[in-house]
Order: sequence, then structure tokens, then C-alpha cells
Amino acid sequence: MLFEKLEDVLLKVQKPARYIGGELHSVVKERGCLRYALCFPDLYEIGMSHLGSKILYSLQNSMPGVWCERVFAPGADMELLMRENKIPLYGLESLEPIKDFDILGFSLQYEMCYPTVLNMLDLAGLPVRSSDRHGLSPVVMAGGPCACNPEPMAGFIDLFALGEGEEINPRVIELYRKAKDQALSKREFLKLAAKIPGVYVPSLYDVSYNTDGTVKEIKAAPGAPKTVKKQIVTELDAVHFPGKFVVPYIEIVHDRAILEVMRGCLRGCRFCQAGFIYRPFREKSPEVLNENAKMLCASTGYDEISLTSLSTSDYTKLDELLELMLPWSQEERVNLSLPSLRADKFSKKLLKQIAKVRNSGLTFAPEAGSQRLRDVINKNVTEDEIMRTCETAFSGGYASVKLYFMLGLPTETMEDVGEIADLCRRIVDLYYHMPDRPKGKAVNVSISAACFVPKPFTPFEFEPQDTMEQFLEKQKHLKEIIKSKKISFKYHNSPVSMIEAVLARGDRRLCDVVEAVWKKGAKLDGWDEYFSIERWLDSFKEHDIDPAFYAHRRREYGETMPWSHLDYGISREFLIRENKNAHAGKTTPDCGEACSGCGANQLTMDNL
Repeated sequence: MLFEKLEDVLLKVQKPARYIGGELHSVVKERGCLRYALCFPDLYEIGMSHLGSKILYSLQNSMPGVWCERVFAPGADMELLMRENKIPLYGLESLEPIKDFDILGFSLQYEMCYPTVLNMLDLAGLPVRSSDRHGLSPVVMAGGPCACNPEPMAGFIDLFALGEGEEINPRVIELYRKAKDQALSKREFLKLAAKIPGVYVPSLYDVSYNTDGTVKEIKAAPGAPKTVKKQIVTELDAVHFPGKFVVPYIEIVHDRAILEVMRGCLRGCRFCQAGFIYRPFREKSPEVLNENAKMLCASTGYDEISLTSLSTSDYTKLDELLELMLPWSQEERVNLSLPSLRADKFSKKLLKQIAKVRNSGLTFAPEAGSQRLRDVINKNVTEDEIMRTCETAFSGGYASVKLYFMLGLPTETMEDVGEIADLCRRIVDLYYHMPDRPKGKAVNVSISAACFVPKPFTPFEFEPQDTMEQFLEKQKHLKEIIKSKKISFKYHNSPVSMIEAVLARGDRRLCDVVEAVWKKGAKLDGWDEYFSIERWLDSFKEHDIDPAFYAHRRREYGETMPWSHLDYGISREFLIRENKNAHAGKTTPDCGEACSGCGANQLTMDNL
């Protein structure tokens, strides 16, 4: 019946291939399996580009008796027709409603996806509040970087996986099997799940507040751990990696094979949440990576493979890896892409290797225009290194450079903002003063300026965010002082960044706001065409919540954070020390030079 309805509906939507399944390497199993819905709260093209989902899809389908299916948020046209025709949200592999599955697992990559999670639950025909979902199935779980502060979603999710899913998900699945066999209630299952390392069950914790609105105490129920510690994979060479990816029928955002070369980051950029929550630094061996790459290209037919990580040029055996991969990739005309390059690790040798495998422009992230502010954020990149990098690129035939910056960083002044334009002008001048520059080509320096969002488990978790008015003033100033047509400038939507900041450091009182926003029609709020700041501001007002309390307030070092009962291996003492270093303009060496004592190494010891 569902299939017959879909046949008619799919003729009326854009990109019907988003919704039909059946792609090469998609997995179909017997109906008697445990059913797991791997839910990505964004469009198909985004979710199908996500490496973590590819890994979990392959891992969980490799488990006997487990059938993992993919589920994505539908586009607005498809959702309208689904609701009109009473078509519930379904798994792509079976085309069966996910409300009848055993486990629904959501990937929380970005705070702005929260209303989409509620919308997907509602489309599935399920109550959005966990307290309203009775019976053992379906269990709704979530993981991903936003799980490091899950409190704004605590009212909707049964359990959160803190850390790496390869360690946690199989244990949750096995426990669910036992609970189902023993006819346990969901409450009984959740109490047992809370004993699995890395599993956080928000319903087992009570939060009280001080009169000033800050968190007073987070109290665990009897039997629940006082602190939940994230889990990691210690040996990356041994971790599950797919030999094949599902190959989409339509073009996706990252339409290529993706190879994860390492996890964690050696750097200590104080604004970067990923650089802290994915610690400790771990690498795969070149031999394993080379074999993974060969398998992926052979099984998918992709002619491009991306060597991905938080900072690929920091992979300590990059030269060795490229020496293994270049001979066969050149012979088979497979393009190698190296994202996340560091200005201080860009050499003529690396340029020559890159020139063999890519022809696009180069991208670097100075983050700040002035050296003073780069020291504040611990970027550990000097202007000389930036200029030498550009000189190397230009002499190697490149005429296009893209630079990422952030506005609103702690201690930033208008002079720092102006230094962004000054730096870019100096890069343009450098190009035209080089005798060996590419002949007949005009230089283009492209600036992308994001709005700084303070995040948990970073040294800047204590910092206030700029107001929307301050962001607009800085964006306007930078736009006005860029006079050269050789420099292009793009910037982010400050209202979106303000809501992101509220949710990033929010507590569970925001659950009411997230639900209210969703009821007003919010979904896919990471997309400008769907986002409405008025919808959010109205919902804050309805629930007597001031967003400035979460976004624009500096936090005291002794304040209990909404995530204080969660342990990502980064000590509070380290974050305070680094915050003080930032305000003193003092840099900290990266992990490759010296251990800064953040605490992450203990995670490796705990997992041995």
C-alpha cells in the first residue's frame, strides 16, 4: 500500500531519487532482523556525504541479525505530499515505516538540526517527547558532536551516545536484543543502558537551578553514573571501515570516496570544538589507508577520493601515503583531494604532490587578520608563514586562494577586523610582484568570514558571543574597506549563529523552545530559505526565556555548566588555564611539540 502511494507521489517532487532507495551497495535483509533506522536530520544530499553515517551503516549491517536502513529528512515538497497522503517516514531500503523499527538513531552534527529531528519523529507518527513514547520500541538514541551538550534535546531523546559509535552502538543493540527477549519495559532497558560506558540517559538525571538562572545541581538517579565519559576507538587500523559505500543515483554534496586518515587534532585552536572533543590524536597507517582507498574506488567507481581529517597536512606519514597512492591513482585517473591544509605545513614538495592530483584553488584558514588575535585563539600561524604559503602556491601555478576567517572572536577589535582586509591586500600585492607568477591569470583572494560561536569543551566555552548588531557592524566595516576587485567577500548569517550559540550552551529548559519553534513550522533551519529568526524569538518570548542569557553572557570559571556531568576527556582546569592564556595573548604548543596536560591521554588508558 505504501509503495503504491509513493509511486504516485514521486512523480510530483523534485529529485525523486532521494526517496526510492535501491542504490548500488544498499543493503536488504530478511524481515526477522532487529531493525535500526540510521536517521540523518537533513536532506539526502547532505546525509549521504557524511562519513560517520557510512561507517555505522556498514558496521551495523555487518552484525548478524541486524538490518540498518537509511532515513533522511524529506524536502518541503515531499513532506507536504507525505502528510497529505498519510505516508509515514520510512526506511529507504525496505520502504517500511520507521515507527515499527526497534531503534532510531539520529546523528546530531549541527545544533540547527534540532527542529528537524522533531519533525522526523512526527512524520514517522511518533510523539516527539520521550515521556510520551510508551513501550520498549522504538528506542530513540542520538550521537554526534552535539551530544557533548545534549540538554536542549534531553526531552526528546531516550539515550545519547557520547563518543565514537563503533564502540557504543553495538553494545546498545545487543542490550536491546536481551531486553526484547526478556520483555523489559523501556524504563528497565534505559536503566541497564546507562551502565554501558558512554551512554547518557537524560531521564535519569534531575537538574535544579539557582535564582539567577544558572545550573545549581545535576543529580543522577540511583544506579546511574554521576559522570558519563565518552568512549573512543584506540586502534584506528583495527576499526571497522566500509569496503564499499552506497552509490547515490543523484549528485550529493561530497560526491566522492572519502578516506579518514586520522582522528583528533594536534593543534589547540581555542575556538575549535572538534579539535578538543575528538581528542586524543590517532592515525591510521599508510598501508591500511592505501588498501581502503583501492577497495573504495574499485567498488564504487568514484574517480576522486578525499583524504579527510581535521588537519590532513598534520598526518605524520602523509608523504609515505602519497607515495603509495599516487602510482595507482594516476594510472587509474583517480583524483586525490587533500582538504584541511595548514599554512605552516604547506611546502613546495607537498605542492608538487598536490599538483599531480588536483587543479582547484587552495584553501587555508588563518581565522584572524592580526597576529595578536591569532595568538589569542592559539592558531600558531604567523603572517610570514601565510605569505610564504601563498608565494609557494602562486609560484606553483595557482592564482586562486580561499581564506577562512571568523568575526567576533574573544578580545576582537575593529582594528583586528581591518587587518583581514590588509592581509588580503598584501597577498594580492605579493602575487603581482612575483616574476614567476602564472602568466595571463588574474589573482583572486576569496574571503569567507564566519560568526564565532562559543562551544562546550573549548577554552572559549566561558566567552560571550557578539550580538547580532555587533556582527552586522563588523561585516559592514569589512565590506566597506575591501576596495580591490581581486578580493571577494562572503559572510555568514548572524541570526543563525546567535541561535546556534543559544543551543550550543543551553540547558534542558530550551526543550520547550525547540518544540515551540517546530510547532511553528521550523525544519531544516540550517538552510537560509527555511530559517526564521522571528519564529525563534517568538518562542523564546512565549516561554519567558532570554536568549542573551545563553549567547551573550560571560560564564564564571566556577559555574556549573549544563554539561558538567559529561566527561569528554578535557579537564576543566585545562580549559580555565587556556582561557586565561588567551586573554594574556599567550600561545600553547601543539600536541606534537609538547603535552599541554588536557587530560585526553587518560581516555586511551581507560580504553586499553
